[in-house]
Amino acid sequence: MVAIIWTLRPGGCSGHRLRDQNAHRDLTSESEMIAAFGWGALGASALLFGALIAYRLAPGRSVIAVVMALGTGVLIGSVSFELVDEALKTSTVALVGLMVLVGAAVFTVGDWVISRRGGGERKDPTGAQAKGSPLAIVLGSVLDGVPESFVLGLTTLQGGVSVSLLAGVILSNLPEGMSSSSGLKAAHWPESRVMWMWSAVVVVSAVSAGAGYVLLDPASGFTGALVQAFAAGALLAMLADTLLPEAYEVAGILTGFLVVSGFAVSLALSAI
Repeated sequence: MVAIIWTLRPGGCSGHRLRDQNAHRDLTSESEMIAAFGWGALGASALLFGALIAYRLAPGRSVIAVVMALGTGVLIGSVSFELVDEALKTSTVALVGLMVLVGAAVFTVGDWVISRRGGGERKDPTGAQAKGSPLAIVLGSVLDGVPESFVLGLTTLQGGVSVSLLAGVILSNLPEGMSSSSGLKAAHWPESRVMWMWSAVVVVSAVSAGAGYVLLDPASGFTGALVQAFAAGALLAMLADTLLPEAYEVAGILTGFLVVSGFAVSLALSAI
């Protein structure tokens, strides 16, 4: 009888159990948020590594183009399997398609504004950045890194990071850092200045991954599906605007095969 009364008392065993469950849930959420932040930073850190390669080893444009094309294919696969397919489970085809277009439009407008302000040649490996605005180049680099990091934050909500998505982010960021930094080196930017720029991009990318964790929660149902579709559109627009043109300029007709090869790799990795 005493045990029953104690259990029914406010703040008794049930109250303790509820508080313990809430505390455990808060701790889990906090750890997942930290994990999302870490994965975003890890994916973006390939930019720093690419910059170091550009300043210390001076890689050829053909190597950069091949990695760019492969990374593009892997990310296209990740968008298909990790975002669009998941969004369609809780929303209609029409709404998902609309939000993909909205995401692409938002990125395109942002890219257009930055290009008009002197950041259009931020990926050029030959030094065209010398004619542009340093601030616009930095903001453009930040803009390019936000969509993929935002999406990466979703993976911590699915029990672990997506191997295919993480591989795609790294494979796209590495040549991006190499190509852009090669141009900045040719434009006589000091190595320390370039490293500070990419460090800022890494921080913003980590924060974007944390935001992705919050906003892309599948538990949010309808709203989460629309945000997933929006992020997919922005990421696809980023790939088409910033990576594919550079890859095709060097790799030519081999670009298509390399992109599809990356897609096949993404398909294989998604099964892990």
